[in-house]
Amino acid sequence: MATNASGLFTTPTVPSLRWKIKPSIRIFGSGFRSPDGISKRVFCSSTFEGSEKHVAASPSESRAPRLVSKGCKLIGCGSAVPSLKISNDDLAKVVDTNDEWISVRTGIRNRRILSGKESLTTLAVEAALKALEMAQVDVDDVDLILMCTSSPDDLFGSAPQVQKALGCKRNPLAYDITAACSGFVMGLVSAACHIRGGGFKNVLVIGADALSRFVDWTDRGTCILFGDAAGAVLVQACDSEDDSLLAFDLHSDGDGNRHLNAAFKESETDELGSNGSVLGFPPRRSSFSCLQMNGKEVFRFAVRVVPQSVEAALAKAGLPASSIDWLLLHQANQRILDGVSSRMQIPSEQVISNLANYGNTSAASIPLALDEAVRSGKVKPGHTIAAAGFGAGLTWGSTIFRWG
Repeated sequence: MATNASGLFTTPTVPSLRWKIKPSIRIFGSGFRSPDGISKRVFCSSTFEGSEKHVAASPSESRAPRLVSKGCKLIGCGSAVPSLKISNDDLAKVVDTNDEWISVRTGIRNRRILSGKESLTTLAVEAALKALEMAQVDVDDVDLILMCTSSPDDLFGSAPQVQKALGCKRNPLAYDITAACSGFVMGLVSAACHIRGGGFKNVLVIGADALSRFVDWTDRGTCILFGDAAGAVLVQACDSEDDSLLAFDLHSDGDGNRHLNAAFKESETDELGSNGSVLGFPPRRSSFSCLQMNGKEVFRFAVRVVPQSVEAALAKAGLPASSIDWLLLHQANQRILDGVSSRMQIPSEQVISNLANYGNTSAASIPLALDEAVRSGKVKPGHTIAAAGFGAGLTWGSTIFRWG
């Protein structure tokens, strides 16, 4: 039996042999839990069709691939925000608004905006280093970096630059995940899949966004909402008996893109000119438009799908809603947080919220809020958290995990 470049087993070279995989337990949609809700190692036995016709091989030659499911645990977190604070009163000097109008409708009073020499990469690195410090994991022990962002410093992604700035000497894999405000939840699930199926041990999941770059600062309907930030967690492999990432539920609906987007657009002027060549070539210079949002539709969408998603994840984990210690939602709008918790009958004192200080920080909002809750002593090791992200795409998803 040989391995390919990815390290996975390839099909045996004997042409008449076919594998029959017989899993010893059922694999569910969550990918994490068995029917009784208890995390288990997964062993797969394999046999050959027609093997009785062949001469028995030695034990080393006939041993079938064995898949052993690892567990995951979140053991460190960190966050970083820009130095420039913009209050509602500051915004009132730019657009026709005031502190009361903004705070009543959104719950937001301040937000942080990148300025000077700050960049999204520097924020991500600062958050990552804090997470590694809390987890007591050396930077050279990190073997995967997932950068969840929709506003990278480079069109081709910021993850490799984060890896470089962290000083990783072993060149671990680093790549971006683009899923807007759902990005961090998608990143957590991706980390778990890499650990369970790929043998990775220490995965940095970073949520970072600078949507201030794509906001129309003359539109009071959107510019009041967004801020810049970064948050990170260290997800580590563990024995399946200690698994802490219990279940997930993920969705997308491209039909809802019309309600929230920042679309690609061509320049209205043809700066290059065609010079008599083929019509439409060279292409015009292009960019992305400012963020466009139908607030009412996004609100309706969030309060409808988020409770359904969290409840689905709880069902996959085999847990009742009463087992949740904390509800941690994407920090989009206080009215959305209140609407979701009300529908789920979760007391407001069990809902983590910090958007009053930072606004909507997109993929950074969940890890930023988690980091503050952990460092303040609110979230303690062993607490069960239901986290949910939702936003552009439209995308949404939830995950159930235990902290520490």
